[in-house]
Amino acid sequence: MTRTRIEAALTDLLFNDELTLQEAADRHFAPEYRQRTDGEWADRGEFLDHIAHLRTLVADGHVEVHEELKDGNRYADRHTAHITKKDGTTVQMEVYVFADLAADGRFSRIEETTLMLQGSSADRDLGSAR
Repeated sequence: MTRTRIEAALTDLLFNDELTLQEAADRHFAPEYRQRTDGEWADRGEFLDHIAHLRTLVADGHVEVHEELKDGNRYADRHTAHITKKDGTTVQMEVYVFADLAADGRFSRIEETTLMLQGSSADRDLGSAR
């Protein structure tokens, strides 16, 4: 079983335009996937709506993983998302992730908290905007 990682998942979702949103999601997220970002829950459909919205805003970027821990089906990391938006502005968000992996190695649940490092006040909700 190959286990997904947040860097691979976010790269495919946001920065790999060779994959459709559905292909990227199916690669890294189980059908029962749900996510809580800064206290707000989203099911897989709502999460994909969020990513579809981000794809209209994001031109390029990368994910820098600072720490990553795996223990059985548990996963945690701290990473920074470096994003260049289509309007040329940049955003940097530090993200703390705690997750469960499904039996097939895809994410089944993520709970995360975001911290804006760089960007406008309008970008503060980028982690959950739809």
